[in-house]
Amino acid sequence: MDSVKNFNLRVYGLLINNNAVLVTDEQRGGFPMTKFPGGGLEKGEGLADGLKREFDEEISIAIAVNQFYYVNDFLQISSFNPADQLLSFYYMVSTNQISEIPIATVKRKIKDGEQVFRWVALSELSPDQFTFPIDKIVCEMLAARNGES
Repeated sequence: MDSVKNFNLRVYGLLINNNAVLVTDEQRGGFPMTKFPGGGLEKGEGLADGLKREFDEEISIAIAVNQFYYVNDFLQISSFNPADQLLSFYYMVSTNQISEIPIATVKRKIKDGEQVFRWVALSELSPDQFTFPIDKIVCEMLAARNGES
């Protein structure tokens, strides 16, 4: 694909507690989205360090990066820049700071630049709850895994 000029490396954490996974609702540049916590890797940064930084920046908690979970093996163009090909890495993560996560308890309109967090029960996960194609696949994988337990 001639229009693809860059790789955009993304890393996300799947934090599960009491049979629920942490998700984030946010708005950037007027674009509302629901996704898993995480974001872009910075130059010179490893995946685990990038994920720890993202959780510290977004949620102000320390995490342990546990087992690798998924990476997309198909071409995915960025929703924000058609010259970027996304590679998104997902890891299971854990923390001993669950009680410090600022959970949104009331559904409300989110302002631009704002980010809120909520738990979604694994039994209630549905791809249509997520904005981006790769997150939808990971959601299906988590839901199928939950059905096996």
